[in-house]
Amino acid sequence: MRLQIKDDSRYMRLLVFFDLPVKTKKERFFAARFRRDLQTAGFMMLQYSVYCRVCKGQASVDLYSLLLSKIIPPRGSVRVLTITDAQYARMGILLGKQKLQEKTHSQLLLF
Repeated sequence: MRLQIKDDSRYMRLLVFFDLPVKTKKERFFAARFRRDLQTAGFMMLQYSVYCRVCKGQASVDLYSLLLSKIIPPRGSVRVLTITDAQYARMGILLGKQKLQEKTHSQLLLF
């Protein structure tokens, strides 16, 4: 019988989707702080309410998921999706271009 060692070092993408209220000054403050906290944690903006971060292995995904649970605003909707780096690479862009930040970030993973 051959033992399989679980390789937990594969690269994954943690996607964060959110819809936050911004009608009042307090709601705008919480929304802006959430975006700032995402960027501070290494997430890059794909679209205005969609952020992404590269994680190496499930332990890293779990760590950043825990961080997200601590920084979410009191109101609104926040969703998280984990996909493999290969799945992320197959994402199509139907309108517009890939951002320079995305191109640079993808190239860094090759080395």
